[in-house]
This record gives sequence, structure tokens and C-alpha cells, in this order.
Amino acid sequence: MTRRLLPVIWALFTCTAATAADTPASIGDRVRGSGELRVCIWPDYYGISQRNARTGQLSGMDIDLSAAFAADLGVKLRHVDSSFATLVDDLLQHRCDVAMFAVGVTAQRQRQLRFSRAYLESDIYAVTTRSSRVVQQWQDLDKPGVRIAVQAGTFMEPVMAAELKRATLVVVRPPDTRERELEAGRVDAFMTDYPYSRRLLDNADWARLVAPPAPFNVLPYAYAVRPGDNAWLRTVDDFVVRIQRDGRLKAAAARHGLSAIVRTR
Repeated sequence: MTRRLLPVIWALFTCTAATAADTPASIGDRVRGSGELRVCIWPDYYGISQRNARTGQLSGMDIDLSAAFAADLGVKLRHVDSSFATLVDDLLQHRCDVAMFAVGVTAQRQRQLRFSRAYLESDIYAVTTRSSRVVQQWQDLDKPGVRIAVQAGTFMEPVMAAELKRATLVVVRPPDTRERELEAGRVDAFMTDYPYSRRLLDNADWARLVAPPAPFNVLPYAYAVRPGDNAWLRTVDDFVVRIQRDGRLKAAAARHGLSAIVRTR
């Protein structure tokens, strides 16, 4: 009878071993094992994660908070350059462990990634020039002959593609920038969110903000991870809960002029 059971026992053992071998290790295990947290950032996001072109130094709300996350985990921090256009691929190809640069939670991204609870939220705004005679108010954006720019890969791209019926949508791709296109007169306005609008208002005396007369497309912002690792998602989510409760989120937002869009729960 024992001999009859041996093949069964062996089959169960090999099946269990194979399953264990095929099960990927948690990102959290890798982070703790390597002693390093790899955080994707977009280094051109004013107030969130911006690199100074002259000094190379990073600053912004999520630069501060990614350092806090690494400190909570007891590991060193490494920032990995990303963008909204490459975000999904960077996470799915294991180039970073988490994206921390105010990632808008859109339906399209939710089909490919997993998100923490939201910690910011922003509507869409238009930026034009102070001298513009074409765009004076929000209602002027969608008129024949008006050219409206959006940054490739941002959530504004599909929103404005659906909203604009008469104006022309211009999708700006690096190395071109929305500001350069606007200053050169190739577009009449560009769409952005609250953090990026601060960049223009704080640094460009030629820029003018055009706000929607009513909430237009308010979007929550969160941290993103690749799917399939619920333990790591809980780790990221728990961090957001902690910073919302202990004041670190509010403090980081205040340091970078973003208190108006903080979500504390």
C-alpha cells in the first residue's frame, strides 16, 4: 500500500514545487531584499517631481514623499525617469517598483495598472497668453480655427479629443513642449492640470490661466503599481493612509504650493 502511494506523493510534491517556482516574488520582498526602492518619476512636473536643468537636483511634493516612503521601508531610494507616455511600459517591464508622480486615475490606466487610494485631485485648466485675442474665456476654446494643445500621454489628451467639436487638437510630443508651441503662436492655448499650471503662473509673466466656470473633469491622482501583487499594493496604500493621517501629506503639499488639491481621506 505504501508503494502505491509513493507515485501520488511524488506527484503532489513536484506539483507544489513547480507552483512555488512559478509564483513571482512580491515586489516588497525584492525591495527589502535588495535594500532599494525604485520610484518612477516624470522629471518635468512642476511642484511634483521636477529636475533643475542647471543643477540636476530634484524637487517637488512626490520627491519628498518618495523619500518618506523609502525611509518608512528602511531602504535607499532610486528615482527612475519616466513620463505619462511611458508609464505603463516602465511599470510592466519592471523598470521601477512604483510610480510616484501624481498619476491621474483614468479608466484606460486602470485596465493596465493598479492604484493606491487618491492623495490629490485636480480639474483641467487652459493656459493662454495675456495678449491673446482668440481665447478670452473657457467658451472660446472650442471654436473653429482655434488650436488647443495637450501633452502626449496625459489624461487631457483623450478628454479633450472627446470634448472638442470645432477646435483643432494638437498633441505635443517631446522634445517639443506646450509652452514653446504657445509662445511661438502655433497653438492658441494648452490644457493642463493645477500643478503644472503653477509652473507658468509662478515663472512666466506672459501666461494667463483660464479656469472652467464649473467642474469640468476633476480627476483623482494616486500612486501606480503593476498588477498581480496585492501585497505590494497594500504596502503602497498603507503609506498613503499614514501620510494622510500624520500630516506629512499636507506638509509636503504646502511646501510646494499644492495645498488646494490635497485629498486627506
